[in-house]
Amino acid sequence: MKELVNKIQAEIDVFVKEAAAQAEKGNKAAGTRARKAALELSKLMKEFRKVSVEEAKK
Repeated sequence: MKELVNKIQAEIDVFVKEAAAQAEKGNKAAGTRARKAALELSKLMKEFRKVSVEEAKK
């Protein structure tokens, strides 16, 4: 589970960096990368929910 949390944190860092680049500098490519990171975050969060529920059952 700790590895999953680390992956989520890394993806959040990428998202924040790229979203800021798009918002502040108008970098369209950064916007694409931010959206990709957001999609990956969505997948990781679903996985986290699944793992979290399993851990709670123990």
